[in-house]
Amino acid sequence: MSAGVVAEAVTTRTFAPRRGWSRLAADLGTALCALLLVLFVVAAVWPQLLTAQDPLAADRALILSAPSAAHPLGTDEIGRDVYARIVFGARSSLVLGFGAVLISLVSGTVFGLIAGLSNRAVSTVTLRLTDIGAAFPELVLAILILALFGGGLATATLAIGIAGIPYYVRVVRGEALRVRSSTYIEASRGMGLARSRVLVRHVLPNAVRPVVVIATIGLGGATLAGAALSFLGLGSPPPTPEWGSMLSNARNFLTLGWWAAVFPGLAITLFVISTTVLGRRLQARLEGRG
Repeated sequence: MSAGVVAEAVTTRTFAPRRGWSRLAADLGTALCALLLVLFVVAAVWPQLLTAQDPLAADRALILSAPSAAHPLGTDEIGRDVYARIVFGARSSLVLGFGAVLISLVSGTVFGLIAGLSNRAVSTVTLRLTDIGAAFPELVLAILILALFGGGLATATLAIGIAGIPYYVRVVRGEALRVRSSTYIEASRGMGLARSRVLVRHVLPNAVRPVVVIATIGLGGATLAGAALSFLGLGSPPPTPEWGSMLSNARNFLTLGWWAAVFPGLAITLFVISTTVLGRRLQARLEGRG
């Protein structure tokens, strides 16, 4: 047996277990992220299932009380239970994130298909408008929209959704152009299929597939942007529990009660990590790498 064959056999035996452990770790990480996302959705849909505490009930005798058996994550600056506010705050945070992504996804897909399948003039106008929107950082554009139309959960959701449209337009347009020039599309047209039927059966599914990955990853980013707007006082009005506003209220009391800021920040971090990991894993599956 040659030295090269021996070296190849040793290398295969050495790295095969490592690949197995890496795959197992990736699967466990994905499962954990999926479980966390399910818990966040349960908290948003049915918060009473996770806590019996009233998120608005204040007890001045327990102001900035440290974590205890009665209050696992402590209390805030006016004596409200931090855990209950995080659980109930998931609704506002996730409604904003899911709503913004839905607006970006639907609008971006429509305009992307228009840019990819229309004539040169319509495509050029659509792309120039997209370039103008993409020239502004997403959060800055959202703040500008809120400055024009006022704050609130609905307006913040709309603002973040509009700010995210240009990214979807670019991706959908590129995929539409690629699919449009494919051989099977030309064959479908040659068979006399209606343009609308070709669009629905062939172009749309293939163009939207990569957008689903972007939407999954973008869900965490949209929720984070919503928390940033609430931190600035442009999101849900008080006393509605919301992760960003909880951080804003607790920032002046970090030396007295760090838990009032750390745990809402941890909830935001875990949600962003969960959506990002799941989005990357979905991308790997669609590309045949996982």
